[in-house]
Amino acid sequence: MTRQDKSNRTPTSKPPLQISIVGHIMTLFIVLLASANGLSISRPIHAPHLGRPMQTFTSNRHSRQSNRFNRLYQKLSNSDITSLNDSASTVTPHSNIVNVTERIESEIQQKQEAISQQIEQEKEEFQVAVNEVREAVVEVSQSAKNLGGAVITKGPGITANFFKLWLSEPFRNDVARRNKYYISDWIDGFKNKRLVIPAVLFLYFACLAPAVSFGTISSEITNGAINVPEYLISSGIAGMLYATFSGQPMAFLAPTGLTLAFISGLFNFCSVRNLPFFPVYAWVGLWSSFFMVILGLSGSSKLIRYCTRFTDEVFNGLLSVNFIYEAVSSLRRNFVRADPMNLTMPFVALSIALGTFTSTMKVTKIEATKYFNGKVRNVIRNFGPVSVILFFSLLNLLPSFQKFHVPTLSVPDTFQLAGGRNFLVGLKDVPVNIRMLCALPSLLLTCLFFMDQNISVRLVNSPDNKLKKGEAYNVDMVALGCINGLLSIFGLPWMCGATVQSQNHVRAMAKTHLNEETNKVEIDSVTETRLTGFTIHMLLASTVLLLPVIRHIPIPVVSGVFLFLGRKLMTGNTFFKRVTDAFAETKRLDSDHPVHILGKKKMNAFTAVQVLCLLGLFGFKQIPSITIFFPAMILLLMSIRAFVLPKFFSERELEALGDPTPKWGN
Repeated sequence: MTRQDKSNRTPTSKPPLQISIVGHIMTLFIVLLASANGLSISRPIHAPHLGRPMQTFTSNRHSRQSNRFNRLYQKLSNSDITSLNDSASTVTPHSNIVNVTERIESEIQQKQEAISQQIEQEKEEFQVAVNEVREAVVEVSQSAKNLGGAVITKGPGITANFFKLWLSEPFRNDVARRNKYYISDWIDGFKNKRLVIPAVLFLYFACLAPAVSFGTISSEITNGAINVPEYLISSGIAGMLYATFSGQPMAFLAPTGLTLAFISGLFNFCSVRNLPFFPVYAWVGLWSSFFMVILGLSGSSKLIRYCTRFTDEVFNGLLSVNFIYEAVSSLRRNFVRADPMNLTMPFVALSIALGTFTSTMKVTKIEATKYFNGKVRNVIRNFGPVSVILFFSLLNLLPSFQKFHVPTLSVPDTFQLAGGRNFLVGLKDVPVNIRMLCALPSLLLTCLFFMDQNISVRLVNSPDNKLKKGEAYNVDMVALGCINGLLSIFGLPWMCGATVQSQNHVRAMAKTHLNEETNKVEIDSVTETRLTGFTIHMLLASTVLLLPVIRHIPIPVVSGVFLFLGRKLMTGNTFFKRVTDAFAETKRLDSDHPVHILGKKKMNAFTAVQVLCLLGLFGFKQIPSITIFFPAMILLLMSIRAFVLPKFFSERELEALGDPTPKWGN
């Protein structure tokens, strides 16, 4: 039928109703079939006898298969249905309607069967093509995964893709997670000066106290090889570098009693074997730095998840006890050295230490009291600790106190390295075999750094602190490794994650409110910034220029700060809470207390195991000749939790204590 015939056709020349219905059914069937196979409508063609343009089905991914559907549809529309129309047009008024109807129905049935077979064949071919594409995608994805996510390409991107081969996915994820916040980490600090200024003042003294105290102790242990100035410079440089390059700037680095114990053991080892201390010290630090960087780049920080709450609580308990022990030891020395007939000075020193401790505790808890309004309480909380330290330091300068001769910090008048040594350590001053053997003790030191750093940062990243910018454990590990490697070359004391100072940093930069139901202060938000950490440690490094002023700070004030830091570290540690709950009446404990699930006998048994582990670690640390092996005891602690405790406590009981067994290999 020509186009002219079509245009001149009268309304009575329409195709029979059955033909129109069949056309609609076939078109609808093809539409549904194409939709089921994921084709999209993109290009219109003309379909005769349907009264409107229809859409063909094409797809970017399967264009060839889509074109086959289009050809099929064109063939059906332009040929098959037209032939049916021609057959219908041969009907005359004198024709046998029954025969014509039967013939048309027969042709329709034949066409339907042919169409169904052809569509089924096309559908099978289309499905085969889809499966081939899916297999190709899976193969490419698997190949990329085997290459560590790297795809070698031409052009400028090849350098970045090359590094992907050597950097683990966890490390790259950490960098990507924190990199977008790097600028805001600095800007946010300048936007919140009301929090930054008091935080800097308080945390400066909180960081100064350990540096000076451990420097004084180290001077005695190492015969003056590492003194207070070295600790001040090391703390300042390490803190500024960590604040600049770390993944979690809310965490702080500082000297700890555990690293001091290792240094003491290493010094004794070198003394017994007539080895030069600083070259051995530098090589041990460099090896440890190398291992730390490898652990960070390989994404090994995820292994800390196998360090359960049992280990965390004992480890933090050891840090807390160590702070308190150093404070008590300092006060005890005053009584030992004093004239038994005149104990005025020791008691005055004790009074200053206790006054510093109790006053600092009170001003930091004032937000939970009913005194003053919210703004005044915030000011007292932020500036209170600094005011307490200044008050008792100035009090000791009064003439009425001068006569008691309370000891002050022992620091040199001017900055100089101990013994007048060179700033750089002579790495070639020991033979090659000693340099290689230094890798053995460095493994123990690496274990200590790995545990201390990750536990400290994990506490900072606790959900209770409501940090929003995310964590970057592996970046922190690499940063710490590089920093300690640099310190080793200059013979400066190693730094590690400082749990107490880090937690105090978070609290100092937090906006809080008092929960009236629990009467506890809860965090609303935290200003996450690098500015405070950098500024605090810049001031700390500059303190070497103020040594004549630092000399006037009474040692009992530092002891009071140590007592405060040790007590604050107990806050939130359920281990210490269970120790006190052991003496409480069961029915007076909270309804969600584990004693109601375990019974008091089981709960006390678990607590007793932790107490024994804590005493064992503390006793081991007090023996100078073996303190170099102290980090191995921490691994033993993890082994006790993993292999011994499950034999005496069921998984249900461990979960009730908040210490479920981690799923190994997941």
